[in-house]
Amino acid sequence: MGRLVAVALLVVGAVAGVAPRALAVPDVLWHECAEPGGVPEADRGRFDCAEYAVPLDHDHPGAETITIAMMRRAADDRDARIGSLFLNPGGPGASGYLMAAAAPVFLEPEVLRRFDVIGFDPRGVGRSTPLRCFTTQEEADGVFANVVSVPVTPEQVREAITANRTYERSCGRNGGTLLDHMSTADVARDLDLLRAAVGDPALNYLGFSYGTLLGATYAAMFPDRTRAVVLDGNVDPALRTTDGLEHDRRRTAGFELALDAYLRTCDEVGCPLAPDSRAKFDATREALELSGPVTLPSGYVISRDDLVTTTAGALYRPALFTRLAVFFAAVYAATHPDRSAPVPLTADTLRDLTAARIDPRRDSPYTDDDAYAAVNCADKPFPVPLSLVPRIAEWWDAEMPTFGRGLSWGDPATCADWPGRSTDRFTGPWTARTPNPALVVGNRHDPATRHLFAEAMTAELGNAHLLTVDAFGHCILGSSACVDRAVAEYLVDLRLPEPGRVCEPDVAPFAVG
Repeated sequence: MGRLVAVALLVVGAVAGVAPRALAVPDVLWHECAEPGGVPEADRGRFDCAEYAVPLDHDHPGAETITIAMMRRAADDRDARIGSLFLNPGGPGASGYLMAAAAPVFLEPEVLRRFDVIGFDPRGVGRSTPLRCFTTQEEADGVFANVVSVPVTPEQVREAITANRTYERSCGRNGGTLLDHMSTADVARDLDLLRAAVGDPALNYLGFSYGTLLGATYAAMFPDRTRAVVLDGNVDPALRTTDGLEHDRRRTAGFELALDAYLRTCDEVGCPLAPDSRAKFDATREALELSGPVTLPSGYVISRDDLVTTTAGALYRPALFTRLAVFFAAVYAATHPDRSAPVPLTADTLRDLTAARIDPRRDSPYTDDDAYAAVNCADKPFPVPLSLVPRIAEWWDAEMPTFGRGLSWGDPATCADWPGRSTDRFTGPWTARTPNPALVVGNRHDPATRHLFAEAMTAELGNAHLLTVDAFGHCILGSSACVDRAVAEYLVDLRLPEPGRVCEPDVAPFAVG
């Protein structure tokens, strides 16, 4: 039996006073999970999975449907169960399906005792109906085969422009009708159906990074159906959905600020790059720009691209900070042999700092998805043609010399001529007052979602409370007992931390070798 719930299928209509239509929401049909997701065999009985149909276009709920894949970890104490807690890892486009299996890593036992924890792949992602811009892996690899992440020379710029145009055309060719229904508002409407389908009168939600935009969008669209929303590693929702270029410029500045704080701390603790870490890093970057890649004594070839991408990735993870300093010291020594003796760089260190590259087999099916670009380009307006991105790159490079040029070739380039045309994107207002405040968590030195964004999220939502963490890294839940306890108290008892409270991470920067 489906339960009959009133679902506002058109937020605009509801705002205008049009009565929302009622939609029969079928229950979720849970079944045994086909993959264990790393769950010990003894614990697999508490997990089940489902595939749930939602409208492709929520404005036409009786037409085509797509599938949302979910995994549920049952509450430890069924008699004390509060409801379901939905999780989103961010991205956009990251798979949340196995987050239920990983929940004990970042959720307190009391939360696991009182909530069913549900991870899901949003529309377009992974095990749900995927959005794919290519038909083979070789086709996908070929588009960006010759593109560097930080285009500098005229030839590199031309290759980047060609690759982005080819990618956009391929998405228009292969993305299908789903391409026009990939906004965060579409996902929020899916989430509202999932909430109703598991029998919860109001949503409990935890979102990381981009997942904070999904949580904020849900709270703004469905405030009366919101119980508790935790937002860890925040975007600025108003800026992101009205001025994508300025949002991304400020986001890029966050990487620069995090790097500067890292290098200051590097000197304070006497890391392998110290003293004068800032000056040495800048000299290394400039040398790689002027003279090209260097070969380390161990045989590794390091380019400016390698320096920038390795730095950006490691700033997400404070556990890598000491190894990052070793990497910096090794490259500095190679670019300035007259000033520094060679520094050994082990294979283990380099492997930890960089992602492995795997060459796919010939004619292998394309099994990835392109939800990252589809969601960002649906949500963030970029009124700049691709031909002007090189000028933006020069501007950002002058202002933010480590990350500006590379990140300017991210969404501003990808979304310049994006073929999707989402008509249901949500741009506010964000001020709807939920019955309980959202709990906004922000690290002071988060590179990707800077603390300024957490402050903006708190100010823009109609009912929100900020918890600051004096920490590096991207997001914090699971890495600070102070935050973990605060989140547990909020989810279970709706009790907020005291105003102005500042938490600390469990492990100080550079405490790990």
